[in-house]
Amino acid sequence: MEIGPINIDLSYAQTFFQGKGTFEVVMLVIAWFGWIVIVYFLLFIMLFLWKEYKEEQYKKDWKWVLLAIDIPPENMQTPKAVEQMFSHLAGAHDSPNIADKFRTGYKQRWFSFEIISMEGYIQFLVRTEEMFRDLVEAAVYAQYPGAEIFEVEDYVDQVPDKFPSDEYDMWSADFGLAENFAFPIRTYEEFEHKLFKDEMLKDPMGTFLESFSRIGAGEQVWFQILLEPIDNSWKEKVIKKIKELVGDMASMTSSNSKKGGGFTSLITDEPKKAMAELSAQLFGSGTSDADGKVVKDTNKTPKLTPGQSKILEAMEKKITKIGFKTKMRLVYVARKEVFKPERAVNAIIGAIGLYNVPSSNSIVATSSISTNYFLKESRNQTKKIKAMSAYKKRKMKVGGNSFVFNIEELATIWHFPLSYVKTPNVQKTQGKRAEPPSGLPVENIPIVAKIPVDESDNKTVKKGQNKTIITDAGDVAYFSSDEEYG
Repeated sequence: MEIGPINIDLSYAQTFFQGKGTFEVVMLVIAWFGWIVIVYFLLFIMLFLWKEYKEEQYKKDWKWVLLAIDIPPENMQTPKAVEQMFSHLAGAHDSPNIADKFRTGYKQRWFSFEIISMEGYIQFLVRTEEMFRDLVEAAVYAQYPGAEIFEVEDYVDQVPDKFPSDEYDMWSADFGLAENFAFPIRTYEEFEHKLFKDEMLKDPMGTFLESFSRIGAGEQVWFQILLEPIDNSWKEKVIKKIKELVGDMASMTSSNSKKGGGFTSLITDEPKKAMAELSAQLFGSGTSDADGKVVKDTNKTPKLTPGQSKILEAMEKKITKIGFKTKMRLVYVARKEVFKPERAVNAIIGAIGLYNVPSSNSIVATSSISTNYFLKESRNQTKKIKAMSAYKKRKMKVGGNSFVFNIEELATIWHFPLSYVKTPNVQKTQGKRAEPPSGLPVENIPIVAKIPVDESDNKTVKKGQNKTIITDAGDVAYFSSDEEYG
């Protein structure tokens, strides 16, 4: 067999395989080359397990803190402020090299933004690794100077880890996207509408928090958004999706234009071709091939419908802002005597539906504890234990697939309600903090001290002589023995 200037002799292979069946040939090929696949597979598994082991060793020294955030009652900050807050937190991102990942097991630290309802009382919380506590507090105070932030005990410790439980029962679900994350959801800007001359935000958080306030004694609802800072590589995937979408739209346009045929097509198309060729020759609008046919310019952008154009604009807008790796969870837990998931779950899922755009993307439940068919009860309890553990430990890899939201999408779902949102059970600050006036006078009072006596020569310190004393705080104070100071 000749391949260009190279001549390959395959007679040996033909002689070897001659007279052998297909199964025998396949087994020989596996025996000769199959070990390469097996070695590659084993090496991949070893590297994966090693990386997981080093990551667990790296994370064991982390110290998590849970911060409760109370905002002033008169809050007129729109979700734009929370968007800037998330942008501030993107500073926690770090880009390790391969050596850091496999030698030290480096793992990017993440945040958990939560909204909980304890028997109807609502609290906004942020869980962070202790290293980034100052970053979180600075991001919040920069946008909400009147907010109060304080560390609290983790509320998840109040319920059991194992199910079935004698006292509690639970329901849980992970939320994801119905389409590729390149397609955006409805953001807070689309909830703005004009009332008379003023533009007003119809805050979707009102519907969301109202669902949280419907529960009663013995019931709890937990909502969790895990955020991990990432680099900008996700934007390349969105750009690729945009190009695919434009190509599909162009092919659909061309296929629609080619529909038809038969005698009707002959009558309508031939005069069009003749006029197009005449126009090309007279005015230069196009080129003709050897057969006289007009060749259209294929570089023109396909004509899009208003809906398609809007989707592409939203996708392009999404990549103009910072993105986070995201995962969302919802847990309803209650004492068995009052356990009634439909009291809150259906309302919350309906409130989340406000962010859906049927022609673009939707937030949907991707995994839950529901089970069907064989061993239904035991599988249901196993799923409950796994879901509760994932929520308590704020695990990113367990449950439904993660996705990418930009800061505008995140601020739409998690933000502090505006003051006109009438949800009475949201925890807010009780007063307004303020710094003391800069010109406040301070009186300089001299310190009165007893004159020490020199015991060695029975002489007192002479008048006008200074004495140096170290205070309990470690400061140096100079005292005079003058009589005017006692």
